Amino acid sequence: MKSIKNHFSLVVALVSILFAIQVFTIVDRSINAYKENLASNYSVILVTQVSIKEKNIKEISPLIASVFELNPKNVIKRLNTKMDKKNLELLKLSLPKFYKLKLIHFPTPKEIKQLTRKLLAYKSVTKVENFSNNHDSTFKLLVLFKDVISVFSLSIFIVTILLILKELRIWQFMHNERMSIMGLFGAPVWLSSAVLFRLSIVDAIIASIVTFILFSYIESSQWISKQFDNIGIEVIVFDKVEDFSLLFGIALLLSVLLASLIVLGHKEEV
Repeated sequence: MKSIKNHFSLVVALVSILFAIQVFTIVDRSINAYKENLASNYSVILVTQVSIKEKNIKEISPLIASVFELNPKNVIKRLNTKMDKKNLELLKLSLPKFYKLKLIHFPTPKEIKQLTRKLLAYKSVTKVENFSNNHDSTFKLLVLFKDVISVFSLSIFIVTILLILKELRIWQFMHNERMSIMGLFGAPVWLSSAVLFRLSIVDAIIASIVTFILFSYIESSQWISKQFDNIGIEVIVFDKVEDFSLLFGIALLLSVLLASLIVLGHKEEV
């Protein structure tokens, strides 16, 4: 019963680490997907005195993905004026040119400032509307959310690493006498500590399987899918091949590495 309890403690600690890593991965994917969604809806409005070719505007900055000229008729319609046809034609000629610029990705505040500066430096450009206030607020919220999740994941990682070290140390004390006797008979360190490595590898496998089952269930949850649909993004919650391989590798590497540290510490004490 005591052995099962020790196994359970180590598995829970490993699952906590893997859970935190996968949650951070999901958040990172969600933020990237949301940025792509924002980029498709975000645009910069350019006002010029004369017509500018799309090619010339794109050459101003590699950040510009596409250029659309806005129809002046839409502007005139908003005026809701009762001008005659001749005056309307004159008004069309006198209106400046408006261009909508789509960007290749959702830019940082620094990129927006640089783009605005380059556009204003171009001849015949009179005004650039980049909606910086709304953009900066949205970008800062995304960064803040990612930073909070990063701190949370790092905290879980540190605490659980300490718990794993403690559990492995307990197992070392439980098998200390046998390890010492094998050492006296000339057995190499890896052989006398085989039980510790076997424990860490078995628990890494169990933790990986538990995490696989947990995130497979979360991935199939309709509630999770609904939340992403409400935001308007598509996110891979759990890739059964790529994500599981990564998590299993981390669990195995972490367990063996911590077991090695315990064994080396025991060797120095002896």
